[in-house]
Amino acid sequence: MTDEHGRDHGRSQPLTRREARDLERERQGELRAKRPEIVTPASPSAPPQEASELPEPLPEHPQQASSPPASDDVPTAAPATAAAAAAEPDGTAPVLPEEFWTPRTVDAVEPAQQQKSPRRRRLTWLWVLIGLLAVGSIGAAATWVMFEDQVRKVMGWELPIDYEGDGNGEPVTVVIAEGEIGEDVARTLHEAGVTMTFEAFYRLLLQEQPTFTPGAYQLEKQMSAASALQALQDPANRVEARATIREGITQWQVFAELSAATGVPVADYEAVADPALYGLPASLPSLEGYLFPATYTFNPGVGAQEQLAQLVSTMTERLDALGVAPGDRHRVLTIASLLQREARQPEDFARVSRVIENRLAEGMPLQFDSTSHYGIEWRTGESTAGESVWTTDEERSDDNPYNTYVHAGLPIGPISAPGDLALEAALHPADGSWLYFVTVDLNTGETVFSTTLAEHEAAVEQLRGWCRANPGSGC
Repeated sequence: MTDEHGRDHGRSQPLTRREARDLERERQGELRAKRPEIVTPASPSAPPQEASELPEPLPEHPQQASSPPASDDVPTAAPATAAAAAAEPDGTAPVLPEEFWTPRTVDAVEPAQQQKSPRRRRLTWLWVLIGLLAVGSIGAAATWVMFEDQVRKVMGWELPIDYEGDGNGEPVTVVIAEGEIGEDVARTLHEAGVTMTFEAFYRLLLQEQPTFTPGAYQLEKQMSAASALQALQDPANRVEARATIREGITQWQVFAELSAATGVPVADYEAVADPALYGLPASLPSLEGYLFPATYTFNPGVGAQEQLAQLVSTMTERLDALGVAPGDRHRVLTIASLLQREARQPEDFARVSRVIENRLAEGMPLQFDSTSHYGIEWRTGESTAGESVWTTDEERSDDNPYNTYVHAGLPIGPISAPGDLALEAALHPADGSWLYFVTVDLNTGETVFSTTLAEHEAAVEQLRGWCRANPGSGC
């Protein structure tokens, strides 16, 4: 649209340099026509200028460059600038460059506070990189957990099946039972944490073809298959409790020997001394005589009942090997226990067995001092081991089921742990008519067997003479 002077106010395009100059001249003419008397104050160094010669103040916005004041009567005045003071050669007002009139958008010049420094941009990229790495690590870990086997197969990575070295220092006891084969040993080692896998040790067994000795072995966890095999072959690594049960000792002494070797309290053996627990007749007075004397090896952790079961089982095996019927076991063991306590020399076992058979056949009491001593211990709980071979009138008259001075026939049960020699002699007595015997030399075990009472009394006097000559020797 145009005003009454023909000026276009609806123009939105920037003015050209020529158009801007013409427009400025036109506006200068209008100012002179309306305000002819306006002048600037005089200065000492310059002549007064007319108001018409003052340059028009620059517009604040490009739009104002093409639009005149809203009222022709009230023009806008502004202080002069250095640029306005410089006149064109023809005396007209200066014309601003075309770039000044070109509209500028907000994005053309970014505010300083909106501009990011290079360091800030680097930190931003660093945090972005850290986030990407974290996400990638989590994803890789999850993928490995879920698809480890598949990844290894694709990449050709074989899973390790064996440890390296001689172990991590953590001890572990491994037990190889009787009758176990290499496969059992490989499984035991893996389950105990010694070897990494069953396959590692089993493959080694197929190559080496070793043999194993049953027992308990002290190894370490996380051993290589080779080091584990070497440790099992070394006797120094074997862990065992070895107990030697001597012939002729009582069951109370057996309990003490086992306890000393294994560390199991004596009270634990006494608590499980019921014969019925081991498949024996409940009518038996005790386990006496049924605990075979020998040297036993027990693995760590074996309890009292398991130990006693091994001793009972060994005795049963011996009786079965000798052909003793189950119904005859108690009698054979009772006689054998008497032989084990009375005989001193190996050749005397069968002779003492014959004396027992002859006296029983004659209906004579056995009158063995050993039964009297055992009966006292059984009744009182006090041990008579190491006491004199002689008995007192009080001991011989003590009414207990083991005292053969008081009761005819065999005692109610064994009085000691008989060994193989005593078992053999109980089944096979020597030929002879002896009814008496007495040891006349306690150091050598020399024994005199007699048929008549007079002969026996003479042998007893011989023993008394030895005791007088050897005081403190058990007499």
